[in-house]
Amino acid sequence: MLQVVASLFFVFQAPAPGEKLVSADPVEKPVPTFERDIQPILTRNGCNAGPCHGKARGQNGFALSLFAYDHDFDHASMFGQARGRRVNPEAPDESILLRKAVASMAHGGGRKLTTDHPDYQVLRAWIAAGGPRTPGTAPALAKITVSPDRKLLEPKGTQQLRVTAHWADGSSNDVTGLALFSSSENVIAGVDPQGVVKAGPLPGEAAIMARYMDQFAVCPILIPQPAGSAAANAAWRENNRIDSLVRDKLNQLGLVPSGPCSDSTFLRRAFLDIIGTLPTPVEVEVFLADQSTDKRARLVDRLLARPEYADFWANKWADLLRPNPYHVGIKAVMNQDAWLRDQFRQNRPYDQFVRELLTAKGSTFEDGATVFYRNRREPEELTTMACQLFLGIRLDCAKCHHHPFEAYGQDDFYSIAAFFSRIGRKGVGISAPISGGEETILVAPSGTVKHPITGKEMRPAPLYGRAPEISPGADPREAFADWVTAPENANFAKVMANRVWAELMTRGIVEPVDDLRATNPPTNAPLLDHLAEVFRSGGYDIKKLIRHICASHAYVLSSRPDPGNQLDTRNFARHYRQRLRAEVLLDAVSDITGIPEEFEAMPPGSRAIQAWTVRFESQFLDAFGRPDPNQDPPCERLGQTTVVQALHLMNSPNIERKISDDKGRARLLADAVARGQKKAEDVVRELYLRAYCRLPSAEETAKSLRLLETIEGAKLSRREWVEDLMWALLNSPEFVFKD
Repeated sequence: MLQVVASLFFVFQAPAPGEKLVSADPVEKPVPTFERDIQPILTRNGCNAGPCHGKARGQNGFALSLFAYDHDFDHASMFGQARGRRVNPEAPDESILLRKAVASMAHGGGRKLTTDHPDYQVLRAWIAAGGPRTPGTAPALAKITVSPDRKLLEPKGTQQLRVTAHWADGSSNDVTGLALFSSSENVIAGVDPQGVVKAGPLPGEAAIMARYMDQFAVCPILIPQPAGSAAANAAWRENNRIDSLVRDKLNQLGLVPSGPCSDSTFLRRAFLDIIGTLPTPVEVEVFLADQSTDKRARLVDRLLARPEYADFWANKWADLLRPNPYHVGIKAVMNQDAWLRDQFRQNRPYDQFVRELLTAKGSTFEDGATVFYRNRREPEELTTMACQLFLGIRLDCAKCHHHPFEAYGQDDFYSIAAFFSRIGRKGVGISAPISGGEETILVAPSGTVKHPITGKEMRPAPLYGRAPEISPGADPREAFADWVTAPENANFAKVMANRVWAELMTRGIVEPVDDLRATNPPTNAPLLDHLAEVFRSGGYDIKKLIRHICASHAYVLSSRPDPGNQLDTRNFARHYRQRLRAEVLLDAVSDITGIPEEFEAMPPGSRAIQAWTVRFESQFLDAFGRPDPNQDPPCERLGQTTVVQALHLMNSPNIERKISDDKGRARLLADAVARGQKKAEDVVRELYLRAYCRLPSAEETAKSLRLLETIEGAKLSRREWVEDLMWALLNSPEFVFKD
């Protein structure tokens, strides 16, 4: 206790901030203060990072707030603990803080500073002065800038970045030595602790982030490759604004776009992207025979009008919203699924769709939108989900501390949570599926959200901009929905435009698609802005946005890499191949074999994209990455390829059953050949049309017929030939992937 009192005595007796320290240095320096001078040093050296003292329980008894988000806690931790030995104003050099920093005392983090380092000198001067706080009247940090703010580098070139802090009083100073630097793509361009960027040998783009205190700035680094040939450039067509924006970025990087895809590739791509279903052989042949110049645009229009569109896109959104029936009841989950599909059948404008979700009231057995509030019951849960889904802002970190890569902290988080403070519920609440009863969502007469540290009752407030005033007795969620869906809220249109682009183009302009922040910049910001404006000005019509993207030349590029773009994975110089979604692939297997899948709790003849839950057994869907039903909510879908998937296609008893079923397509085709109704060449043609949406080449046909001769030579049946050929097509990359 005496040590604490002594420490406080030195704080009160220290020179006032801004006074001069008596020093042998002929140039007198102002007294360092905690918030402005010391916290940036601790952050720069990693002292308050998660692996060190910034984790929840600190390290070896010394805890700091993560990235200096709580100045009061950090100052008290230094002066009020370790019996006053952590900082010792009477003998600064004996302070544990300094001794561990220079490793004159055992330190798990190793040596961070030397005694002649400027950071050490500032820390020592601050301790000697009694550890003064920064006065409340001191100008606040307004922003930081990094220069250059954008740079083209040659391969293996270097560039020194400079970071400038701009203060509220108009002053500024160089803080490069106190800034933290990181790169989004270290292979393309790395950055050292001093802010020196070094380009790698490969062309590409990296975002260099500079952080000082709670502010961020980003410098995009572009490393172009030599410009492509004139012939390749001449093949590019600008069908709409998308194409000019994509081409501008490709020119900056010296990337050469691939040529356009074939009609058969476009047909298969459009069917799988828009309705998640393969075309029939008749549809393929009619499209390939059509010589009109607008047949692709007309195809997109027909697909958007088909009922499979609603099932397919509702299935995507079910991943994001679907609750676990073991927690909320089977009927509630079915009701939400039916509501989702109806929204897409009506082509409900996206802003109205989101508003209905956010402001839902009523019975979970009658209004599917209300199920959004049944599975997620606390304002904190709803805050993180709503902001991530509809604004692309991930606030999980801000629930406990200042977001390490954003400008949001606990005050922001709990101000948003306050919008959900008056959600009332009547009924059974969380229950098992068999006994799951009805629950009614309503607006409670009162309700509050309190700050977990200060205990302050938080008032509803948006993260940025202004939300409408909340009149007495009104539902705060109405004001939140107004703010979220407002035309001036750019993130609302951007995150959905980015989602749709990612569904059609394999990857988003921002990845992950729901992580829009300054420190995760888009690969093509003008393109994202354009798509958001098209979406907004089009009345938030998802079909219009899909039509606009599918009409672009960028959408019809071949997936075959050329020497001028084989290293590109993010600027859309070519179309990126993608494994088919689990449900789409299972439906495709059923369509080709002619044997539909049977699903629990679904009517006979149902397709996988119509499934209302992931809570039914399917080794196929599990192997190909459907959401894990044991997660809560079951929303994570895995898109990578695995050995398990390859082995399943080769060895699955269910796929074998479908191929060899007496009612299946293999037997029907074999019987048609035996009766003389089809030739062997016709069988090959039909199977290629069904699996690949294209005609077989002469070589492929010849190989298939030679396989028939081999089978007949072994005294096997034509049916076994058809089954073997079908099995081979189903196990090929061309079937499993969308080009």
